[in-house]
Amino acid sequence: MTADAELPVKDGGGVRRARYAVAAVFCAHGAVTGSFATRVPWIQEHAQISAGQLGLALAFPAVGAALAMPLAGSVSHRFGSRAALRGLVALWTLALALPSLAPNLLTLCLALFVFGASAGMSDVTMNALGVEVENRIGRSVMSSLHGMWSVGALLGSAAGTVAAHLHVDARLHHAGAALVLTAIAVTVCQGVPDVRSEPDETPPPRFALPPRSALLIGAVGFCAVFAEGAAMDWSGVYLRDVLGGSPGVAAASTTAFALTMAVARLSGDRIVDRFGAVGTVRVGGTLATVGGLLVVTANGTVTALAGFGLIGLGVAVVVPLAFAAAARSGPRPAQAIAGVATITYTSGLIAPSAIGGVADLSSLVASFGLVTVLAFGLVVGAGVLRTRPKAAAGGSAATPAAADVPRP
Repeated sequence: MTADAELPVKDGGGVRRARYAVAAVFCAHGAVTGSFATRVPWIQEHAQISAGQLGLALAFPAVGAALAMPLAGSVSHRFGSRAALRGLVALWTLALALPSLAPNLLTLCLALFVFGASAGMSDVTMNALGVEVENRIGRSVMSSLHGMWSVGALLGSAAGTVAAHLHVDARLHHAGAALVLTAIAVTVCQGVPDVRSEPDETPPPRFALPPRSALLIGAVGFCAVFAEGAAMDWSGVYLRDVLGGSPGVAAASTTAFALTMAVARLSGDRIVDRFGAVGTVRVGGTLATVGGLLVVTANGTVTALAGFGLIGLGVAVVVPLAFAAAARSGPRPAQAIAGVATITYTSGLIAPSAIGGVADLSSLVASFGLVTVLAFGLVVGAGVLRTRPKAAAGGSAATPAAADVPRP
């Protein structure tokens, strides 16, 4: 792989511009998700579908993403990373307009399949570029990049909440948001690194299965995303049904959890630089495990809220570190990231229903016992995120954080 000469390693101005550009892409990507999530009730009513049919339709983004993500490496190889990201993120932002146009279940499923496919491919490409920027800047940035995704999701959901409160037609809302976010994303993509393949480099397969190295890393990501999804979707229900919390407290728990995740990710890079990926994930896993124990043993809402907060703090930086480790685990970063992303998307898909299934068979307390066990899996499996230093794009050495060497 060759990289554009305008951004040599540790060239302060060029690398900073590249970091800000990639961060803006992450933010725009998250804003699409937040914008969509707030209008799901409107979309359900417009398509005239039941709750069960909506649940079926909402599985299609994950299906589309899982099938499309392995294609991202081929797209980047053919067009270069900058052009690939510009095209794929534009597809993603424009796809925001599709679900609200669907008049029935079939068209909604098709729209959400395209929505997920474009999300997955752009997700893989922007994470690969995030690792490229991290290599060039010489320290961890992946956590803060994912923090910017969370910021974008919060901004998108805030705008969507206002639109819903004002009874704005979701077709108009999403069309306008899609155009604005597309203009922003396409513009900022000009600042990202343009990594291109050597002329004689063998192209990757058009559709490649994840490498073996990505499977173990993906298992760590699976544990983190499962705990995140369970806490995000079920914390309010747990506080209301198990502990008798008020509707206001139950509703606020989800927003508080999302804010905790965003803050932890935005500040996580300093911790990763200081303690390395393995040490950070082990400490995070310990916090999440303690948080899970607080939840399942709580006899009041305050204790449970503290437990959910610890779960959020503990898992916040795991997925960014898993993507970074995957990118450095073999010769094809996009393929490895796609493998890890597929596993984490699957975890996010099954977590809410798995929690509900265990609760039906036993109780919500037992469900969060499972979450606690998976959180402890982060402590056990953190070692797979350790990678050896290797040459980065443009002839640079991998960063200390990339090699999991803690800094003094």
